Amino acid sequence: MMAAIQASQHTPDVVLIDKNPYPGRKLLLSGKGRCNLTNNCDLDSFIKRFCGNGQFLRDAFKKFFNQELIRFFEDRHLRLKIERQLRVFPETNKSDSVLEVLKKALHKNKVKIFYKTAMKDILLREDRVKGLLLSDGSFIAADKIILATGGLTYSFTGSSGEGMKIAQRLGHHLVPLRPGLVPLETKQRIPKLLEGLALKNIRLNFCDGKRKIISEIGELLFTDFGISGPLVLSLSGKIADWLSENKSVYVEIDLKPALSKEQLEARLFREFELNAKKTIKNTLKALLPKKLVDVFLDLVKIMPEKKVSQIMRAERQRIVSQLKALRLDISRCRPLENAMITRGGVSLKEINSRTMESRLIKGLYFAGEMIDVDADTGGFNLQAAFSTGYLAGESAALN
Repeated sequence: MMAAIQASQHTPDVVLIDKNPYPGRKLLLSGKGRCNLTNNCDLDSFIKRFCGNGQFLRDAFKKFFNQELIRFFEDRHLRLKIERQLRVFPETNKSDSVLEVLKKALHKNKVKIFYKTAMKDILLREDRVKGLLLSDGSFIAADKIILATGGLTYSFTGSSGEGMKIAQRLGHHLVPLRPGLVPLETKQRIPKLLEGLALKNIRLNFCDGKRKIISEIGELLFTDFGISGPLVLSLSGKIADWLSENKSVYVEIDLKPALSKEQLEARLFREFELNAKKTIKNTLKALLPKKLVDVFLDLVKIMPEKKVSQIMRAERQRIVSQLKALRLDISRCRPLENAMITRGGVSLKEINSRTMESRLIKGLYFAGEMIDVDADTGGFNLQAAFSTGYLAGESAALN
């Protein structure tokens, strides 16, 4: 949509093809239905949130970045707000407000839209785009085509990877597709017992035996199969890479990251002195969510009804160790269909970052999730989609 809007600023001959009956199906899901459309941080901080390939986007961001995107929507009477971690949302808290702006811009610019129309192939002549073959057998002549068909996540929205397959058939190399921003499965049953419990203000330490990743302080969610939540999703791409190397990966959950082991043991000692007649189960309720207490005591092998006055020093040290490093072994990432984004895609080596045009085929451009860039949660991936779409649209219309 952004590619078509920008292209139509410079030429009247723009056609948007969508196999869905209406536009923006995946956009409506973004930000849990609220549409976290960008992040308000500076350019260098923004690029650092991408998994290794962020520098490729520098040209697109210089052309159309977060402030330009914010102005784009506010100039069209959609008020935005900045929330924690500089995430930008519409004040309506509804993603369809964002979609409505895009639809009106398409209509105002007289973009011709074909809905319920699937692409079958791109036709070339001497390595130059000549047109688009549709699934009904019809042909649209075109000397410029922008492929912005997305990845493989949320396939029910139409993201089934056909654009990538066509790019590959035309000679482009695909970096292997894999899940990004995805929950992790664990070998232990502990998460199943704690399903639905969210832990806030905790830190995660991932390790594969040689390397370590230490998260920021944030939130984790236990699921029936393992762990999810913002901290897990943000680091899942790196963990997926470790797992692909057949590494043994585990995570240690620091339930009290603000305290050192020594400080935590001192606090625990004070709690025990003040609650000598209480059971350890009741005492730990002051330190842990109620749902976690029984599971925790099972891990440290202490009977729940044991009086605090009877807790030995070795048992207290086990409690401290578990509070600082509750270990879970990671078995695998959830499948691609359970991921928020697709990692991998059309190789960046074969795309001109200044125009988004293919280096192999004249007149073929790429935008969005189908190229090999991916980032953390927080509006970064959507901004990349808007920026590459904008640059591709402008380049295709003017070059």
